[in-house]
Amino acid sequence: MPRSNRPNRPRGSSRAKWGATPEVDLERARAGLPMRESAPDGEWSVRRITERNAAKTYTCPGCHSSIPPGIAHLVVWREDSLFGPETALADRRHWHPRCWQTRSFRY
Repeated sequence: MPRSNRPNRPRGSSRAKWGATPEVDLERARAGLPMRESAPDGEWSVRRITERNAAKTYTCPGCHSSIPPGIAHLVVWREDSLFGPETALADRRHWHPRCWQTRSFRY
C-alpha cells in the first residue's frame, strides 16, 4: 500500500483547530524592537528586555550594581559610532531603566 504525503492530523480535532494560527505575544514582540533616542551625547538605540528574557547577570554602568536574571532592564548602544554599526553593537551595555533616564551628560 503506498504512503500518503498528507500530514497526520490529531484525532478528534476539527479543521478550524488544525488551521488556527498561534497567539502572538505583543509585549514580547514590542520589546524586541529597539527605539531610537537622541541625547546631548549622541544617537542611541534602546531595547527593552523583559523579565522573562533576562537570563544573565549584567553590571549597570550607571550605578555599577548588578542586574540579576529575571529583572527587566534596557540594552543600549550608539547609533552614531565612529567605528561603524558592528562595533557599536559589540559595545552595547545593559542599564537599569532609572539609571538610563537619570544619566548625566557631563563632558
